[in-house]
Amino acid sequence: MQEMTQTETPYTALGFYHKISQLRADTWNALKRDLGQLVGLEDGSRARNLVKAIDVKLTRLEIIEDYHAFPSKEDFRHLWALFDREEYGLLEKVVKRLVRALISESYRRRHVDLSESDADAEDLETLDALAQLRHGHPASNSSAQPYFELLIVDNLSAPEEEVVREAFHSMRRPEDRFVYDVVTVRSFEDALIAVLVNPNIQACLIRYEFPYKSKYNLSALRSYLEGLSEQSLEQQSEAERSILLSSMIHELRPEIDQFLVTSGDVEATASRDIRHFNRIFYRETDYIEQHHTILRAIDKRYRTPFFDALREYSKKPTGVFHAMPISRGKSVTRSHWAGQMIDFYGINIFLAETSATSGGLDSLLQPYGPIKKAQEYAARAFGARQTFFVTNGTSTANKIVVQALVKPRDIVLIDRDCHKSHHYGMVLAGAHVSYLDSYPLNDYSMYGAVPLREIKKTLLGYKRSGQLDKVKMLLLTNCTFDGVVYNVRRVMEECLAIKPDLVFLWDEAWFAFAGFNPTYRPRTAMHAARTLRDRYRSAAYREEYAAWKAEFDALDPDDDATWLDRRLMPDPDTARIRAYATHSTHKTLTSLRQGSMIHIWDQDYRQKVEAPFHEAYMTHTSTSPNYQIIASLDVGRMQAEMEGFELVHAQVEAALSLREQLYTHPLLQKYFRVLINRDMVPLEYRESGVDTFYDPVTGWNKMEEAWANDEFVVDPSRITIAIGATGIDGDTFKNEYLMNKYGIQINKTSRNTVLFMTNIGTSRGAIAYLLDVLIKLAKEFEYRWEESSRPERKIIENRIHSLTQELPPLPDFSRFHDAFRPQAEDGTPEGDIRRAYFLSYDEENTEYLRFDNGELQARMRDGRDVVSASFVIPYPPGFPVLVPGQVVSEEILHFLQALDVTEIHGYRPELGLLVFSEEALNNPPLG
Repeated sequence: MQEMTQTETPYTALGFYHKISQLRADTWNALKRDLGQLVGLEDGSRARNLVKAIDVKLTRLEIIEDYHAFPSKEDFRHLWALFDREEYGLLEKVVKRLVRALISESYRRRHVDLSESDADAEDLETLDALAQLRHGHPASNSSAQPYFELLIVDNLSAPEEEVVREAFHSMRRPEDRFVYDVVTVRSFEDALIAVLVNPNIQACLIRYEFPYKSKYNLSALRSYLEGLSEQSLEQQSEAERSILLSSMIHELRPEIDQFLVTSGDVEATASRDIRHFNRIFYRETDYIEQHHTILRAIDKRYRTPFFDALREYSKKPTGVFHAMPISRGKSVTRSHWAGQMIDFYGINIFLAETSATSGGLDSLLQPYGPIKKAQEYAARAFGARQTFFVTNGTSTANKIVVQALVKPRDIVLIDRDCHKSHHYGMVLAGAHVSYLDSYPLNDYSMYGAVPLREIKKTLLGYKRSGQLDKVKMLLLTNCTFDGVVYNVRRVMEECLAIKPDLVFLWDEAWFAFAGFNPTYRPRTAMHAARTLRDRYRSAAYREEYAAWKAEFDALDPDDDATWLDRRLMPDPDTARIRAYATHSTHKTLTSLRQGSMIHIWDQDYRQKVEAPFHEAYMTHTSTSPNYQIIASLDVGRMQAEMEGFELVHAQVEAALSLREQLYTHPLLQKYFRVLINRDMVPLEYRESGVDTFYDPVTGWNKMEEAWANDEFVVDPSRITIAIGATGIDGDTFKNEYLMNKYGIQINKTSRNTVLFMTNIGTSRGAIAYLLDVLIKLAKEFEYRWEESSRPERKIIENRIHSLTQELPPLPDFSRFHDAFRPQAEDGTPEGDIRRAYFLSYDEENTEYLRFDNGELQARMRDGRDVVSASFVIPYPPGFPVLVPGQVVSEEILHFLQALDVTEIHGYRPELGLLVFSEEALNNPPLG
């Protein structure tokens, strides 16, 4: 067997762990192919080269499989023995069997004996293949025991590992709800890499003493081990090192159930900070107790209280005497005409329908049973203190939070290009709105996000005008539709240094999946809130703050640079962590349409918010919520806790594979340019200096650096492609080329870009299909050019020039008219959007002005402030260009004139823009 090296490739060192599962699958398939080619070859240079290639692949795979239960270490010794004896024909058969077991995931359902007879193996594999055809995908038999892997961290010899593995195997019983296998690692570093590369690990048993250093050069751990040294860890006691390892595993994968086995003073260990351990075992504790404790912990996450109650309800024979004919399917099962609904949906969805809260189904408006429990489990999964289910979409979730927190005339800072539900929420709440401008990406007709400097400058303006006490909330979109993600912790920390009780509402409609990936998670609202709460409670922060405060107090407080040009730190005695996040669960996790959640981490929730929140929830929530949506939220939460890490990792892998092909394929590059960090985040907001996460030589190895430090990063699972070189605008490309020709659906376009989003359901096959379509389209554009006449080529060139060079600058928010500025004399920018909105309800207060004939421009030249009386929202880009009460500027008009889209909400081409009459502005009614 060849000695393992650490210099062969970034893959070998597991530095490229972002695509480790694809590497694993591809390497096994390549090994099978090489062995097939080698068998039957006479000795020669080609055979020798194949033997060398097989040796390299086995070496690489042994490193990867060291962190997986199947194939086991014993299985790998068998592979090496066959290789060393040059029994390549038998080795090929064993590898084929192993690859089939991995692809079909049959190892999750039965023991795969790589030394068993070929006939028996083929019979079992045939059954597995039939099961896949029957159920549509591997291991989809819902009656099978769910499978997971137990990680044991202990410095064991190879024989000792086998003894421990067999001991746990012997505990299995047919009545167990789950089945599991054992992975053993021998060091601190190996434990961390195991939880990163093996998504099957659901529980971890940390035993006895173990060294720090792995035998491999694990470059993937650099960002996670920052500040730790081998020497300091080697000097730690067994308990200290175990607790530190537990804490780091929790940061990487908080869902993993952890247990400690100690040979020391178990009582003294239990008195330490061991919050991440479910339980401590003394070394004499028998295996059966550990076995049952582990299964109980897994079961706690696997439960779906409301879905289980709904299934039980559907089995009950009931008499229906309430106002819902479709309940129990009665109105369709007895119908001569509507039976196709049952043919299509199946009977269970109707058996589970009811308008009553009987049968243990609970009330969404005032839960006390399974819905309450399901929401508590969701709070645990997403790291919140409270979680609430919403069955009519995140638009409603946003309005609930705003109404619960904001009173009329409270000032709210909000990014202008946020979802329209926030703007309407401001109208309903009667908030005085202070709009914040995101940085523009003029070349692509889209916005980025609001710079922290802009936010701090706005807060500072309110502080100096004496109105900071009126500022209630900061509302930002994280991440944006195009994938720009904030440094949430930094935004909250620096804003709290100016206003310690500021409430944060993070619209994470497109970011619900982020809590289940260690790179994404720190940029979520709930994680940032918990991190800041722990940070401000620590003695270390108090020391850091005291030093910073002494330096800060020596500076001029009236100088903007004092506040804007340095990192600010809040006073730990006055800062309150008050964070809310809204998730469109249905957009990025498993849920039926309109399934959403509200997550809360608010230290003042019980004292200040609970009652108004309940009233707001009652205001916007139906008294007849859809129970199927609630059940899907419950199941989606369970899935996220049990396999969210694996699914999100696969989603990112798929996106990286798509990006890699688009970066490197010559024909695709000619027409489709993927926007990278440098394109979507200006350098001033990229402290890391990282232009792109991908390097052709070293692969995807810069993502963690940027995500840890930069003010803004780009979510790589969202692929924005500039298509200006095709000469086709985004809307046409979406509808006529992608949808009509190839059935590919996308959500968002701009004038010269299209956005492809991967999700937890995206497969490698789907990526391959998309690439095939894009290559076909690129060839079509090539043929179009080759076959065009000179005049036709001129037309194409003009279109390309228009889409790449003639893009109007995106307009900033102009200002609210003084008639809607309650504090105009103080120079602060907020406006009373509710007053403007309802003023337009009376026809005599408004008129239409057209800008396509120059009428509106002429009024502006005459000195009139033309003020919008409605929201004007073009699709794309999908954000309000004008809001009620906003002054129309030349830049906004120029942008509207340059738009070549057919859908503009709030604009009627035959009439023009709806604006306020001069009389209405001169004599506005009091609010």
